[in-house]
Amino acid sequence: MKEGELVSIAQPPRLSAHAGSDVLAGIGDTPLFELEGFDLARGARLFAKLESTNPGGSIKDRPVARMLLAARDAGELTDRRRVLDSSSGNAGIAYAMLGARLGIPVTLVVPGNASRERLERIRAHGAELVLTDPIEGYDFAVHEARRLAREEPERYFHCDQYSNPENWRAHHDGTGEELLAEIVARTGGPPDAFVAGVGTGGTITGVGRRLREAGPVWIAAVIPEPFPGIEGLKPLGTPRDLVPAILDESLIQERIPVTAEQAARRTRELAGHGFFVGPSSGAFLHGALELARREPGWTVATVFSDTGERYGSTGLWHG
Repeated sequence: MKEGELVSIAQPPRLSAHAGSDVLAGIGDTPLFELEGFDLARGARLFAKLESTNPGGSIKDRPVARMLLAARDAGELTDRRRVLDSSSGNAGIAYAMLGARLGIPVTLVVPGNASRERLERIRAHGAELVLTDPIEGYDFAVHEARRLAREEPERYFHCDQYSNPENWRAHHDGTGEELLAEIVARTGGPPDAFVAGVGTGGTITGVGRRLREAGPVWIAAVIPEPFPGIEGLKPLGTPRDLVPAILDESLIQERIPVTAEQAARRTRELAGHGFFVGPSSGAFLHGALELARREPGWTVATVFSDTGERYGSTGLWHG
């Protein structure tokens, strides 16, 4: 999409009581916190939405719910088809949880090095897991899901969070709309900057577009090192990297590098402030602090994507 091009926003799919709106109603309206106790530039303020309060424990509940409901309403989910997608873990949990509640069978292609806690949660909801070789990287799981979809189109409905526009629309209409309203209520105006990373591209695209509709906002993407990397985030540094089809790169004005150790250190620092979140949240804090310490008077916003509960087996909390 070119900068300045008008975007047509479809109406959100309908929720209905028989489709499990009890769980669906718990998605979104996550709390916004001002992060205090950090050394910032004069007059700067820092805010984050805590997405671990979603029923599946992460921000991925938002786009997965919207993608599934859109597919259901379009008649794509017949009795003979399974929902298929690839995931590094959080979207997989959302698919498994919502599939169980909606009565939709789910198959997930996940790298074998996904944390034990994530795999256990997916299995608990009854989803089918296809584990790929961790050495091949996450993009291999994406390609494997696409191969399965091509070879067995009658068996699978490929939701494909990388190219499904309902992904970024969920963040435009939900995450971004909430964030904008909450920041305006707290500060009297929209944020000056928004910081996130690129997994599928849905968050930074959807939130970025919504905030830009309200006025100029500086959008920065945190970029992890290629190895060991940060779970759920793409480095986008080489021609081999899979660039998500829904990512609007024209929105990104700054790329802030972050190492896995920097992200882990910030994540443990957040635990000391009472926020138990995952390493991508630490990476986002790293980028947000860089802006909030550089720009006096700025209001900087970010999201904390998931809960720290699913990283115990990775050694994150042993540092």
